[in-house]
Amino acid sequence: MSTPVPTPVDVPTGLPATVPTPEPGDPRLARLSLNQATVRPATLVQAVDGCLRAGVPAIGLWREHVADLGLDKAAALVRRSGLRVTSYCRGGFLTGHDPAPALDDNRRAIDEAAALGAPVLVMVVGGLPEGDRDLPGARARVADALAALAPYAAERGVRLGLEPLHPMFCADRAVLSTLGQALDLARDLPAEAVGVTIDTYHVWWDPDVRTQIARAGREGRIALFQVCDWVLPLPADALLGRGMVGDGHIDVRSLRESVEAAGHTGDIEVEIFNADIWAADTDDVIATTARRHIEHVL
Repeated sequence: MSTPVPTPVDVPTGLPATVPTPEPGDPRLARLSLNQATVRPATLVQAVDGCLRAGVPAIGLWREHVADLGLDKAAALVRRSGLRVTSYCRGGFLTGHDPAPALDDNRRAIDEAAALGAPVLVMVVGGLPEGDRDLPGARARVADALAALAPYAAERGVRLGLEPLHPMFCADRAVLSTLGQALDLARDLPAEAVGVTIDTYHVWWDPDVRTQIARAGREGRIALFQVCDWVLPLPADALLGRGMVGDGHIDVRSLRESVEAAGHTGDIEVEIFNADIWAADTDDVIATTARRHIEHVL
């Protein structure tokens, strides 16, 4: 008599999975990308190995993990693995009154993205400098910095993906709070150099989001589509309030359909900041991500 196969358990709920774990090669995984933030404690080597074991064909890379391994070794590792690189996180933080340090750092990030084969450098544009209440001034500095960086990025085949963040992050992380704002900021720059990153966590609440997704498609600006869920209660550190797709309040499938209707049929990158998920086994996190992709995204 054969031993019954135990039902897999979802992370971080600890509840039995409601769909089987897809096998490597399952065509439903063809567009799934794992952003390294989802398995943040794992090294780049461990994250790549986890993707290969699970049959996840693409990965979004983070600068801190690449730096830990070294840029040349990281680029060689990813090339050998055969994984597609969907993004490089992150550039930005362009709101300081002295633009030179940020411009230099972003040029380095663009060079790193090019070396890694990352088509998109995600741009978190920055919040208000300490003691500063001049929001229009901060946004103007972002515009000036992007105008300086766009030609540099274009020459290296890297697209800057402006990411609007939920308004609760306006003061410290991003003075861009809506997709419409991001598109307005990109308007006068070449679409091949500057696009937008659409992250379900940050835009789901916006009553105008579907109109702006359609606009982004018409303007050829959709650089990256990221998914996760909005779970309550928010933790003390709101940055870690992202949940596994299906555990929260976002209709991720509907947003995915809107993005596809706008013409973007590329990879779907799962990016989650969550302490409980980070504390779990990397393979279990990736398996849950794959199951939820099939159950709640496709």
